[in-house]
Amino acid sequence: MSSSQFDHKLGGPSLAFQPLYQQVGEYIKQLIVERRWQPGEMLPSEFKLADEFNVSQGTVRKALTLLTDTKIVTRRQGVGTFVSEHTAQDALFRFFPLQADGKGADLPKAELLSKERVTPSTVVQKALSLSAKDKVIKLVRRRILDNEFCMLETVYLPAKLFTGINTREDIPHTLYHFYQTDYNQTVFKTRDSIKAVLASESDADALHIEKGTPLLLVTRVTESIDGKLIEYRESKCRTDHYHYQVELD
Repeated sequence: MSSSQFDHKLGGPSLAFQPLYQQVGEYIKQLIVERRWQPGEMLPSEFKLADEFNVSQGTVRKALTLLTDTKIVTRRQGVGTFVSEHTAQDALFRFFPLQADGKGADLPKAELLSKERVTPSTVVQKALSLSAKDKVIKLVRRRILDNEFCMLETVYLPAKLFTGINTREDIPHTLYHFYQTDYNQTVFKTRDSIKAVLASESDADALHIEKGTPLLLVTRVTESIDGKLIEYRESKCRTDHYHYQVELD
């Protein structure tokens, strides 16, 4: 990583009109995408980064603050700055908002029901900006809290970004950490839409409830830190003694 490489990035049309600290932030983000630093790894000091990029330490500090605000990196007081990692605990508080009534947050288990490589429907094509010629990996799972099926999930992944995932036997409960460590796809943001539906016969069979039971249908589109649309999922959540909780900060 040399200053000449950085200067080349600075001169690029996509960065040229941004303040210097934003250019530095974008470059550090790109280096993270390229696995210059691994998830959970500590970045060099502000002094070292300033020297390598040929900018002031204050500029680097502002760039790191920007990346911290967007959760791309994590700063630990008195220790250093680390590439954010999607651990199970992180997934619990940021990405799984379904909770049992009267109980605290708990990370559910997942039972994988099926996995296959399929042609995307028009809904999935639109959500992931794919064409009818593209393929997706379809994962169907049941989520379990307190030994009870609480959610039925259908997950769609662009096959070109997740090569061979449909043949793997080691797909874990926490997918976002798996995407990051095994496929270099780090979740940056999600967009959820929620509506009320009634359980179909297949929903009822999967969740062990009566047909027509009220459910929450949560559709989610997930974007990586480099702007790729990497996941579309539909989650049907029980509402009889569960609620959907979101905390914003």
